[in-house]
Amino acid sequence: MENTIVSGASASSISPKAENTALATPLTKTEGPHVAPVTPSATVSPPDPLERLSETLDKIVHSSLARLTAGLSPAAMAEAYSDWAIHLAFSPGKQAALAGKAARKWARLATNIQQSILSGGRCEACIEPLPQDRRFVAKEWQDYPYNAIYQNFLLQQQWWHNATTGIDGVSKQHERVVEFASRQLLDVASPANFLAINPVALRRTLETGGMNLFDGVQNFWEDWGRLSRGEPPVGTENFKVGLEVAVAPGEVIFRNRLIELIQYAPATETVRPEPILIVPAWIMKYYILDLSPQNSLVNFLTKQGFTVFMISWKNPTEEDRDLGMEDYLRLGFLAALDAVNAIAPDAKTHAVGYCLGGTLLSIAAAAMARDGDNRLKSVSFFAAQQDFTEAGELSLFINESQVHFLEDLMWEQGYLDGKQMAGAFQLLRSNDLVWSRIMRDYLMGERAPMNDLMAWNADATRMPYRMHSEYLRKLFLDNDLAEGRFKVEGRPIALTDIRAPIFSVGTERDHVAPWRSAFKVHLLTDTDVTFLLTTGGHNAGIVSEPGHRGRSYQILTKAAQDRHIDPDAWQTLAPRKEGSWWPEWTAWLAGHSGKPVAPPRLGAPQSGYTPLCAAPGSYVQQP
Repeated sequence: MENTIVSGASASSISPKAENTALATPLTKTEGPHVAPVTPSATVSPPDPLERLSETLDKIVHSSLARLTAGLSPAAMAEAYSDWAIHLAFSPGKQAALAGKAARKWARLATNIQQSILSGGRCEACIEPLPQDRRFVAKEWQDYPYNAIYQNFLLQQQWWHNATTGIDGVSKQHERVVEFASRQLLDVASPANFLAINPVALRRTLETGGMNLFDGVQNFWEDWGRLSRGEPPVGTENFKVGLEVAVAPGEVIFRNRLIELIQYAPATETVRPEPILIVPAWIMKYYILDLSPQNSLVNFLTKQGFTVFMISWKNPTEEDRDLGMEDYLRLGFLAALDAVNAIAPDAKTHAVGYCLGGTLLSIAAAAMARDGDNRLKSVSFFAAQQDFTEAGELSLFINESQVHFLEDLMWEQGYLDGKQMAGAFQLLRSNDLVWSRIMRDYLMGERAPMNDLMAWNADATRMPYRMHSEYLRKLFLDNDLAEGRFKVEGRPIALTDIRAPIFSVGTERDHVAPWRSAFKVHLLTDTDVTFLLTTGGHNAGIVSEPGHRGRSYQILTKAAQDRHIDPDAWQTLAPRKEGSWWPEWTAWLAGHSGKPVAPPRLGAPQSGYTPLCAAPGSYVQQP
């Protein structure tokens, strides 16, 4: 029989043996994800059928339009460009400065072209690509006329950056949206995307007698067919969950309508008495932390003598549309923590949260501290945010118009589809994820070999309507968590109540949770904080097993009584170390743990937590 829980007023009142049927009941009765609770004593007018009809019609139109625009609000874009265009129109000084910049850039380009011709086709570039821009690094681009073509493009890109920024009166949000959107449009016109003016692709065509184009057409039709059939990309079939990835041995010892809890088998004769409970983000599947055996964080932890538990989230469907943030807290983290406490009853727990799972862990830790619940030994955050005022380019998609547009899309579906979220993330890194792939797969006729991380990234998940709306509004739009307005069980929580020591990891090239945003955990808490900054991005920086080439990190601990330092000063002071950060973290965990003991058994049958099936379980297999 499955282990189940019901909703309750507090974590201590949750029973693992109760039936699953009550779980859909939200804490407050609402008609939508951001509608105020209905007061029984209030006089409520009967609903106007015509008003309801008009609202439904608007939602239908908006959701249909959202499908055509990949979830981007046309109104939000129009508002941003109108703000920019009107202020630019009434700024003659800025217009004159832009005209002067254009003239100087054309003069620089003309001089460079002349020097290239006189020197036999190559000379020093008049503008260099940004460090992360790898489109024009090949030696073929450095010869005339191709050097003139790409430098002309980069000069135009630079001019448009000047034209869309620094205009007095334009709101910062609108300025960033216009600059970002203009950059995306310019990337479409990059000379690297066109065979006739791409010397690398032309050379490849000559070398292969045009077979690269034949292969590229085949690649295109294969990708198009898979996309139209809803199939994953080529090569993902070599990384099946439970066979090639997510293969750490263990058992599912608890299941409810939202999670499966995996307890992994010990790999050492003795273990630290404090278990580790990992809360991954439900915007992704958990096995990024248990990829192939050689780069599995779970394997690494068990070999270091820790007992590891992992939450595996259900991939929600339309029937889960009314699950909210409190459901994810109660049925997710708190239910899992109850199970961990039953299996290791004499020890506190090291809690770990990744990305959105880290945000949920922040909420849980603050709520537990508020209520005097001291079951957490330590708290670790991986690329997680608590303050969303500087959430990077992802925040470009978050304003009232955009959130309302997404809500209407989710209203029709009951969820936000993983492919729709993936499209937004691809926009943030279009050079790496879109255009470089078009160049490689379709112009060069090559396929980059699939790896486990890429296959995991293609295994998309969904977000329930209610939860995602609350997340966007309460956290991103209103920043309630950082500003002390976020409520759990009807009462506000404060991150300053957390007393457990914190270990927080940021990644240098994070486009989802920029490290300076994650660094704000120093400002928001009054406990000891060890902050670690590692090379890599939001995902690859976390999957940083020992032996991974090119990895390094910086680390510094701030005691609760120490004075605050800003991120730039921290980066100057923190020593840099070579290699993986995983051993550094496990050493920190060991320093906050007791002496090794015999490992606990898998499950706790006496408390109702009986092994249900072997890891990785069934929820992670859901399409």
